Amino acid sequence: MHRITSHQPHPLFNTAATRRLEKAAAAALPPHTLMQRAGLAVAQLAQALAPHARTVWIACGPGNNGGDGLEAAMHLQRSGRKVVVTWLGQPDTAPADARASWQRASDAGVAWADAAPDDLDANDLCIDALLGIGVSSSPQAPSRTPDARLQACLQALHHNLAPVLAVDLPSGLDADTGQFAAGLAPDTPHHRPPPPRHTLSLLNLKPGLFTATGRDAAGQVWLDDLGVAPGHERPNAWLSGPALPTPRAHASHKGSYGDVAVVGGEGLAARGMGMAGAALLAASAALHSGAGRVLVALLDDGHLQLDLQQPELMLRRFDALALEQLTVVCGCGGGQAIAHVLPEVITRATRLVLDADALNTIATQAALHALVVARGQHGQPTVITPHPLEAARLLGLTTAEVQANRLDAAQQLADQFNCVAVLKGSGTVIAAPDRVPAINPTGNARLATAGTGDVLAGMVGAHLAAGASALRAASEAVYQHGQAADVWPAGLALTASALARRVGG
Repeated sequence: MHRITSHQPHPLFNTAATRRLEKAAAAALPPHTLMQRAGLAVAQLAQALAPHARTVWIACGPGNNGGDGLEAAMHLQRSGRKVVVTWLGQPDTAPADARASWQRASDAGVAWADAAPDDLDANDLCIDALLGIGVSSSPQAPSRTPDARLQACLQALHHNLAPVLAVDLPSGLDADTGQFAAGLAPDTPHHRPPPPRHTLSLLNLKPGLFTATGRDAAGQVWLDDLGVAPGHERPNAWLSGPALPTPRAHASHKGSYGDVAVVGGEGLAARGMGMAGAALLAASAALHSGAGRVLVALLDDGHLQLDLQQPELMLRRFDALALEQLTVVCGCGGGQAIAHVLPEVITRATRLVLDADALNTIATQAALHALVVARGQHGQPTVITPHPLEAARLLGLTTAEVQANRLDAAQQLADQFNCVAVLKGSGTVIAAPDRVPAINPTGNARLATAGTGDVLAGMVGAHLAAGASALRAASEAVYQHGQAADVWPAGLALTASALARRVGG
């Protein structure tokens, strides 16, 4: 068993792959072996997480996930813990393995109760063994209305003060999408911070633990493979790891790290408001991420001649840019003015990052879509960096449909636009044609502030300019962007301008 951190990549397997692996392992091992191993793993982690718990309440569903909880109850009871179990199953209808674990728990003397104890506090522990991987958030899945006892257990898990350890998955969470099935989403009180949450993923790691609402629901993720190798199963996704160190040669110069041109920043004449800030944030991020030179072409009729805060940035007219020699970051604060330069940028730029208003414009013009696709056909590296609303516009979907399956949406973007797609959000997804998508493990809610997306676009541009492939540039930039937020000093507000200055540090 080990704790999952952002320090190394991990393969991720969806529900279908997990069930195949479970079936093969069960056939190869003596009866009840997997459940015994799972229950022991849960009990060991429970004791490590809450060594001084007065009471351990275990909510067990009627299936094999509940059986894992029953097996853990037996071990905890034998170790001298006060264990209270609410089991939603019945011996005569339970699966064979779960029935055997119920008998072992009964023989050990665990206490049975219809509901959670009333006096659970922050020193106790709740174990969620209700549903496991047995639910789907797909609109095509049969609707599931929780019965009264299941609903009561879910409410107790969400509202009590004790830490929660989920067995395999938080109950109701879709292992593939990171979204809760209808009727099973938590109703967590907002008047107080939630108690610590942990999830012990069994056999393998699931994508839903790391994207969409999964990160909040799962909390700290742990893995126990139960001694079962993945065999011939191929990962359905990867959890990204950190970039490899790339020390700079002493005998190098600014030309060794490429030139980035940021095109955007619609001005006063176009819409009665200035949006140069977004472009300057992207440029600052590119500069601090190591680009050799950073040029800025603001679409503001030349109002800004020099950024006094960042004199290293070179202001240029758009028509003066040698696009064929540049890595271009296009769209940050571009507004409606971006439409006039996009055909030229898409056609001529050697390497290209498309963000914000560039994406919104492409979503409305099929000809621009075709130009982006052609870049991939010609081997010109391209990265698009939409947030969910921009992704929805590009795909002709609603934001809710994009968020319902972020891995699938990112892959659709990559395939339809023949480029690397970065779908931003909790558990940012990086996808490319004919590649297994990756989920980024870094970042937090501090990034939920204006301008941080512009910073990311500039970072991707700097990585591209330095010679990284589009996929590597996107993956490394997204990881470093989130990591900067993860190590942000406590008590210091994270602003986009401050983030841009720290990303290379």
